[in-house]
Amino acid sequence: MKKIILLLAISMSLNLVAQKEIKEGVIMNKVTMSSENEQVNASLAMIGDMNTTTYFKGNKSRTEMKSPMTGDNTTIIDNDAKKMFSLISNPMLGNKYTQSDIKASEDDLKNLIITKKDDSKTILGYVCKGYDITGITSGIEVKMTMYVTDKIIATTQNNAILGEKLKGYPMYLVMAVNQGTMIMQITMEATEVKDEKVADSKFDMTIPEGYTKMETPKPPKID
Repeated sequence: MKKIILLLAISMSLNLVAQKEIKEGVIMNKVTMSSENEQVNASLAMIGDMNTTTYFKGNKSRTEMKSPMTGDNTTIIDNDAKKMFSLISNPMLGNKYTQSDIKASEDDLKNLIITKKDDSKTILGYVCKGYDITGITSGIEVKMTMYVTDKIIATTQNNAILGEKLKGYPMYLVMAVNQGTMIMQITMEATEVKDEKVADSKFDMTIPEGYTKMETPKPPKID
């Protein structure tokens, strides 16, 4: 009986720690991708589950993802400047970088429909509210289900684009992407949260030596 009470006390104390507001720290996520298309699903199965590490501080974040199949991918977001900077080190592409604005257009925001769900999920001790999101962004149809907490103040590409429409950090996200004939589902779930100091150097958008800009492919010419 004493052991049960001790375990209950430890569990309650962990939940209390997890529920405090965090504005600076590190979040680890597991990302899984799948598709109804057998060929696409076979390719995704070869990649397997991927793990990401997100460093956040104020309105800035840095997400790192490493995979033996796809290489290293680092994305830095500055929500104050509304800028996104990505570094890609890929066996096929080499070392590339991209720079872009993350401010959604008025048309994109008008097309987004956000519906609050009746359920919630408790993830790593955080009670997360559920939302369904549908819309078209940059010509791509997107359907998402998010479970977000307002206890973690961190910037992501999703909440930077959604702006005032939806606040909170997504601890669990399922996204269906429909691009032409390819339908893919991406699932992301937080696996660990650390409340710790993060160096400003993590958010430096200086282009490293040896990286070249990734160019958008030009459409083929029609005679």
